Amino acid sequence: MATLIKGETGEWEVVIGMEVHAQVIAESKLFSGASAHFGAAPNAQVSLVDAAMPGMLPVLNEHCVEQAVRTGLGLNSKINLVSVFERKNYFYADLPQGYQISQFLHPIVGEGAIEIDLPDGSSKAIGIERLHLEQDAGKSLHDQHPTKSFVDLNRSGCALMEIVSKPDMRGPEEATAYLSKLRMILRYLGTCDGNMEEGSMRADVNVSVRRPGDELGTRTETKNVNSLKAVQQAIEYECRRQIELIEDGGAVVQETRLWDPVKMETRSMRSKEEAHDYRYFPDPDLLPLEISNDFVAQIKSTLPELPDQKKHRFMQDYALSLYDASVLIAERGRADYFETVANDNDAKLAANWVINELLGALNKDGKALKDSPITAAQLGGLIGLIADNTISGKIAKDVFAEMYASGKDAAAIVEEKGLKQVTDTGAIEAIVDEVIAENPDNVAAYRGGKDKLFGFFVGQVMKKSQGKANPGVVNDLLKEKLG
Repeated sequence: MATLIKGETGEWEVVIGMEVHAQVIAESKLFSGASAHFGAAPNAQVSLVDAAMPGMLPVLNEHCVEQAVRTGLGLNSKINLVSVFERKNYFYADLPQGYQISQFLHPIVGEGAIEIDLPDGSSKAIGIERLHLEQDAGKSLHDQHPTKSFVDLNRSGCALMEIVSKPDMRGPEEATAYLSKLRMILRYLGTCDGNMEEGSMRADVNVSVRRPGDELGTRTETKNVNSLKAVQQAIEYECRRQIELIEDGGAVVQETRLWDPVKMETRSMRSKEEAHDYRYFPDPDLLPLEISNDFVAQIKSTLPELPDQKKHRFMQDYALSLYDASVLIAERGRADYFETVANDNDAKLAANWVINELLGALNKDGKALKDSPITAAQLGGLIGLIADNTISGKIAKDVFAEMYASGKDAAAIVEEKGLKQVTDTGAIEAIVDEVIAENPDNVAAYRGGKDKLFGFFVGQVMKKSQGKANPGVVNDLLKEKLG
């Protein structure tokens, strides 16, 4: 559903498309054997090919091709069996060749679509225009010296997948949902780590505004936005800027802009280039890339269950809500953890303990799931003790806290501390009788119509049993004896 923005002269609709640059997970670069790992000292991972020394020829990395095809399949996209690498010509200090090897007319992946989930519980399909492979540029560093810029070529030549969406998004919430889902899919596939803070995933955001139902307006492109929050903020600012500009009698100029997270505004960088400005032509050093149907089929056979498939399965097989399923599939490791916990246990109870207790505790400590002191099997064991009435849900929370602190199994903690639930009806009945005898005024008030006092009696019995009495038995006995 389109988000309409109210301006001074009426309502406006925002139209958003995105170009996401995702660095391919690979040991080496797209056309050289230099390491593609992040974090090395400046210019420590630069081959003669990356530095564009005369006479150096590119050699295509087959693993990067596999990763691009794998990603295309994960995006429900058409895989093109023939694609062409072209030279995209522009001149910048961190581009040693004076051109970038990319794909233009014939990309490796064509049209596709992914499903996004929106806050109101609805879903929407966002079209994928294309995915093409290209080499990254180096990095210019402007904060190392008061008067000089430095260049680090470690990133030069690293394999990028540029994933171009169709202009199908209609608000900042849809844009962040799209980017979040795209990153999730890439991580499930193992084709990009999605670490936006390290620059291995960056978004160029195209924004335009129009009156509802009108033709598309003039768009601007905000480059290299590196977090979900920044994408939302940049779109919100750019929408307001364009609407105010048009309503004041001005016109939006097609240009490239930069997001300034300090001033919370977009700034003009340069007028937007068109394809012909780059003078694309097929790279004479690289033959057209031809792959076979068998090659694609072999990669397809190795795909994992993807987020949407997993989400729908969790809702169907485990009867989880859309919210619970969406939280659990957000990371592949989290979904696997949940399934281990849910094995032979009540799935809804398992989801509650994973989402509310475990993720809550980890979040409070700033820990990732992989660093959890409680294994999935251990949490499953705790839930098993609740299910077979060995412990109550209340005592389970104390046991969980002890497990989290010590790493011990639930059964061992329950045994050590004597926390087993009392299910002996005779023993509980004796406590109930004692509580009733000690509180004749409250008994009379309850029987006189003050139903809320029932909770008081339950609390007293639980207190006398040190929380060990089975709550179901307590309730049944109290109803019988007070009634």
